[in-house]
Amino acid sequence: MGDIPHLLLVDDERSIREPLANYLTRQGFRVTQAGDAEAARTRMAAYAIDLVVLDIMMPGEDGLSLCRHIRATGETPVILLTARSEETDRIVGLEMGADDYVVKPFSPRELAARIKTVLRRTAGGGVRHHAPESGSYAFAGWVLKTGERALVDREGVSVPLSTGEYNLLLALVQRPRQVLTRDQLLDLTQGREAAAFDRAIDNQVSRLRRKIEPDPKAPEIIKTVWGGGYALSTDVTRL
Repeated sequence: MGDIPHLLLVDDERSIREPLANYLTRQGFRVTQAGDAEAARTRMAAYAIDLVVLDIMMPGEDGLSLCRHIRATGETPVILLTARSEETDRIVGLEMGADDYVVKPFSPRELAARIKTVLRRTAGGGVRHHAPESGSYAFAGWVLKTGERALVDREGVSVPLSTGEYNLLLALVQRPRQVLTRDQLLDLTQGREAAAFDRAIDNQVSRLRRKIEPDPKAPEIIKTVWGGGYALSTDVTRL
């Protein structure tokens, strides 16, 4: 699962977006859809997206504004969908850091080929979302140090974490009080270490609880949300 590129397809026209999503899924991509910029921002916060296919012309916040936001907050590559008449927008989009553009009407095959090219060009050693973060997160008497991938208690004693446990805890502390489904957690934690990450999120959570909860049977830090997933139910301070 970790090696399937996860695309975010942003287009307000469902009649274009849904058939395109189906086609790209058949081409071996994982596709998440968004109908506007706000939904796109929410999805990008929730998932580790590898590439964004973005329609320039949308009601509300347009694609160029969203492209600028994506560029300002990370490295996710962007392919713009533009109409023939939007030449200035294309130029502006490329100046803002879009990686490529496709002019409507286009064939889905052409778009799939462009996506593969951009992903190859930008891969540079694995999925970027799982690049080591710098800094530390303090929560509930613990400190997660991302540089050395260490979990330290109040006394400064380090608690060993497996790669899977570390990735899971990092995903939770970066999104405190946010309910993350098992699917989202799998997506966020499956970096290049997918092999080391066993498929059951629940096992990872129970192992983590044994290490960090005062009473693992009545967890206070990592809460189970019935029908939803898990949430870190404590405040986090970025150190």
